[in-house]
Amino acid sequence: MLSVFRYIAITLFILWVLPSFSNISNEEPEQDRPRRVVQFSGLVLTGDSLKPVPFTNIWVKNTRRGTITDFQGFFSIAIRELDTLRFTAVGFKDINYVIPDTLTSNRYSAIQLMTQDTIHLPETVIYPWPTREQFRFAFLNTEIPDDDNDRALRNLERAEMRERLEKMPLDGYANFRHMTDQHAQRLYYAGQRPPMRIFDPFAWSQFIQAWREGRFRRSD
Repeated sequence: MLSVFRYIAITLFILWVLPSFSNISNEEPEQDRPRRVVQFSGLVLTGDSLKPVPFTNIWVKNTRRGTITDFQGFFSIAIRELDTLRFTAVGFKDINYVIPDTLTSNRYSAIQLMTQDTIHLPETVIYPWPTREQFRFAFLNTEIPDDDNDRALRNLERAEMRERLEKMPLDGYANFRHMTDQHAQRLYYAGQRPPMRIFDPFAWSQFIQAWREGRFRRSD
């Protein structure tokens, strides 16, 4: 009776274990099957406006293989099934894409949408002076050049303008007026001797008045 019970137990154990071995034997060829090479092509576009993202870096993780998109966002690369591609572009978030192993063809295409990412860089102030002491010395001893307003005020100073006016030659109109006045004066005294100012009583009166007022005294 004991032997019969043992026989039944062994038989049930064998029937329970055999399906597991059969599943393992069936899975081994699937795991050992080499991954197929696929020509993966596609476009990289922005997610909000569907505009191409040129010069996006695409590389296969854990390898040294990769490619970049052209100006229209197009790319094409030979990879294997279950490979993970990483898409990176400046101003966009990184994206990982896994090639499926259920493809029925050796060609595969897709459109990858990129999400914009805002990058905040800390403010960096670059000075031409390596130390604070040099900056303080340069700041205190720097000669600030005159601006346009200062140059305009300096050019309009009366003394300088008067000196420039005295040294400035007459133009054509001024020469014409001077010659015209001399010619008119000669015509006024034509046929007679022009008066001499030394005998002019009005001139002597003005001279005496100026002498009394002290106009001829030296200022020093």
